[in-house]
Amino acid sequence: MPAPDLLAAELMLTGRITTASNATFLGTIGDVEVVYKPMAGESPLWDFPHGTLAEREVAAYLVSEAFGWDIVPRTWLRDGPLGEGMVQLWKEQDPIERAVNLMPTDEVPETGWKHVLEGQDQNGRMVALVHEDSPALRRMAVFDAVVNNADRKGNHVLSMTGGHRHGVDHGLTFHQDHKLRTVLWGWLGDPLSDEELEGIDRLSEGLQDGLGRELADLLTAEEIESLATRCERLRSAGRFPAPSGEMSAVPWPLF
Repeated sequence: MPAPDLLAAELMLTGRITTASNATFLGTIGDVEVVYKPMAGESPLWDFPHGTLAEREVAAYLVSEAFGWDIVPRTWLRDGPLGEGMVQLWKEQDPIERAVNLMPTDEVPETGWKHVLEGQDQNGRMVALVHEDSPALRRMAVFDAVVNNADRKGNHVLSMTGGHRHGVDHGLTFHQDHKLRTVLWGWLGDPLSDEELEGIDRLSEGLQDGLGRELADLLTAEEIESLATRCERLRSAGRFPAPSGEMSAVPWPLF
């Protein structure tokens, strides 16, 4: 639970992120910089219930905390200038580091990077979608598989100084049907590490206790049951999942 002043002190808007598909604002609560997404500014979607994206963002934060990996910045629900919505601590990225990138295919380093797919740029040159091969990004891929993230774009990965990676924009999560769309496919079929398996175990245990009760205020019973089932299946398989179904395995646009 955020500190009382973050829940009750005035939220002042300082700007708007115009590239977001839903109304997304920058703001401050005292001297704390935040992102604010009012429920009233959510665009209707055909496959997700309207007015639930903010709650899904908070649920993603709670699952991140259960994993213990600090993937999602602190996120909570509160009132704001445009009504109730999701508020999340702002995280300033490293201006140089990029964990996910597009680069000419012939320039992809031999080590340290995972190749996801190839295509042609506007000039007909072959380019590759790649992401770094790091423990931090592996953990995010596990998190995405469990929360059923339908929108892991490249710019939803925040590259922090020192190597930490935050994930943001988790409104399209927790659907009870398979929806996994991500740019983090580089470990497809690779065995999960002991650390990753232990994280899944912590989450599964939490769903039987306090976490399950907290999520009940944010998700449907069917969505929580599907979350538990995904944990069980991933733990049993012991490997990073592969794309399945007829839908695209990557979001569009990629960034």
